[in-house]
Amino acid sequence: MQALRLSRNALLSIAIPIVAVMASFLIGGVLILLVGVNPVDAYSAFLYGAFGNRVNLGNTLSVATPLILCGLGIAFAARGSAFNIGAEGQLYIGAIFATWVGLRFAGLPGYLLIPLILAGGFVGGGLWGFIPGILKARFGINEVVLTVMLSEIAVQLVSWVVRGPMLDPNSYGLPQTAALSDAGKLPLLLKGTRLHLGLLVALLAAVIVYLLLFKTAFGFRVRAVGFNARAARYAGMAVTATSSLAMTISGGLAGIAGAIEVSGVHYRLLDGISPGYGFTAIVVSLLGKRHPLGVVIAAILFAALQGGADAMQRKVAVPVHLAQIIQALTILLAIVGEYLGSHGFSQFRALLPAGLGAAAPAVAAEE
Repeated sequence: MQALRLSRNALLSIAIPIVAVMASFLIGGVLILLVGVNPVDAYSAFLYGAFGNRVNLGNTLSVATPLILCGLGIAFAARGSAFNIGAEGQLYIGAIFATWVGLRFAGLPGYLLIPLILAGGFVGGGLWGFIPGILKARFGINEVVLTVMLSEIAVQLVSWVVRGPMLDPNSYGLPQTAALSDAGKLPLLLKGTRLHLGLLVALLAAVIVYLLLFKTAFGFRVRAVGFNARAARYAGMAVTATSSLAMTISGGLAGIAGAIEVSGVHYRLLDGISPGYGFTAIVVSLLGKRHPLGVVIAAILFAALQGGADAMQRKVAVPVHLAQIIQALTILLAIVGEYLGSHGFSQFRALLPAGLGAAAPAVAAEE
């Protein structure tokens, strides 16, 4: 009986996000029809814009790369019962550290410089994740407030350094640093596209996170602390150290995303280097069920929504805001599905008005 229950839970965990995505696209099709466009034409344009040729595919996977890394970081923290919504700030700090390393050691060959740049990003993001992690673990300060505040500080810090101490004197006043040397630039995986080696780094990070969480004693401690910190403490686990380290690793993963944006996309630090990857990654982590494989799939989906929405607007004049509606519907339906999967329809029926709740006895009886 317990095996059947576990099997049912596993199937629900996989099915709920899939059904949520399908339902959101179905509702989106109705909305597209209401604006006078054939949904088949619109979604054909969407698929072409996201995956239709090597350029579009490369651009989609390039956008997915920072979403994977930030999503992995948020998922890792969530496994340790920490809600890290500061991946955007950790990405920015990681970008600062990575840029400094890339410029400071520009004379090194690529096989040494690129790992150093990525390590710099991890250190910077990890430091920015450690601060709220240790404050929550030691003093019980809410990490949501801390990460939001630190993210704003990080954005403003980048704005200052690219106008002050790290400003490129030859940039004609543009807020940016000097460019990295060729050795510090991530090589392209597909020529003529934006797809770079960072994608493989992100996929490798997903494998490492999976192994760390589910195949090591440390990962067990992280999950145990996330499940019940008091019980973990009674079992002799170092809850403070585990929580702090989990947030540090979480921030470090987002910091690598910042390093990759510097080394693989812009080749320098810019003001506003991220269009909000750290915030979108919160949704990626939610839809991916805080599992590394799910995060990778969800990141590609949300990256495809960006490229596909632009193509729908260009080819069939579908408002680009409809893509945002589809994203919001996906999140909403995933949350509803998660609630129904966890609590059952009888609990959902209790939330309905009396008349509606009484009208569904058969549904409750089937559970």
